[in-house]
Amino acid sequence: MKAFVLREAAPIQEHPLELTEVPRPDPGPEELLLRVRACGICRTDLHVIEGDLPPARRPIVPGHQIAGTVEEVGEDVRGWEPGDRAGVAWLRGTCGDCEFCRTGRENLCGDSRYTGYHEHGGFAEYTVAPADWTYRLPGAFDDAGATPLLCAGIIGYRALQRARVPEGGRLGLYGFGSSAHIVIQIARHRGHEVVVATRSESHRELAREMGASWVGGAYEELPEPAHGSIIFAPAGPLVPVALKSLKKGGTLSLAGIHMSPIPEMEYEPCLFHEKEVRSVEANTREDGQGLLDEAAEIPIRPRVTTMPWTRANEGLQRLEEDGFDGTGVLVMEGMEEA
Repeated sequence: MKAFVLREAAPIQEHPLELTEVPRPDPGPEELLLRVRACGICRTDLHVIEGDLPPARRPIVPGHQIAGTVEEVGEDVRGWEPGDRAGVAWLRGTCGDCEFCRTGRENLCGDSRYTGYHEHGGFAEYTVAPADWTYRLPGAFDDAGATPLLCAGIIGYRALQRARVPEGGRLGLYGFGSSAHIVIQIARHRGHEVVVATRSESHRELAREMGASWVGGAYEELPEPAHGSIIFAPAGPLVPVALKSLKKGGTLSLAGIHMSPIPEMEYEPCLFHEKEVRSVEANTREDGQGLLDEAAEIPIRPRVTTMPWTRANEGLQRLEEDGFDGTGVLVMEGMEEA
């Protein structure tokens, strides 16, 4: 089969992903072999490819927002059949026995493993995934439309939960890429007012179109303090900006897996009055299922730009340049080039 392989970290402008022929994997016990139909492009892929995250495996096939169909079922798998639609997300396994796994916090497991980082991911024609960590895709979404839900959506969902916005409260979003454009749909469905601060004019226009009550530049002060906010952009200097625009007792949720250094900040305007900062690490399977259920109920309508999967390097470079409104998705076949 063909797959994009990363051998050494490098800037995406150098096109470090190599399209090459590799053996098709076989599913082991409790695993599924999936034929990949579509795979979303995520900033975490960039952090892996460019070396912002320490290398876990080389060579590696990146990609962790995977929509596909079951091709083969491994030994001891129950409930899955060839032809079933299936989705694979970033978190793909934990030890199941540590204090975090036993207390509903499996996302904090020290032995957690990740798709496209520890194990080969979805920038390939086929991939293998643990059956217990594979999601059934709701019929409300086609393959391309389902991919943003499997990372951008799940992480945004957890970040929104951790921001603890009260009923009818005001939510601030910093950055308006793949995750934020899903979160705004969930938040408005829940009755929240949403305000957006982001650097890209096209992203600001999309935020207005999707119902934001106010839209401004990334470092602008919000017109009214937010009850809770989420920073999606991997920019540490946004932290004091967002904290200053929080109400007393408000919570700031940091959604990224990587962030540039957070600058020194003043205590009184940023952290006093019982303001809280909460980070987000991956997700639990409960988060994933909760997001998929709510997304189908709303229903969420992800904005996707599709590209032939053979243009993975170009797509990732476009992502780095904020070139997608919504989510860029690599598709295998049957869809037109963007």
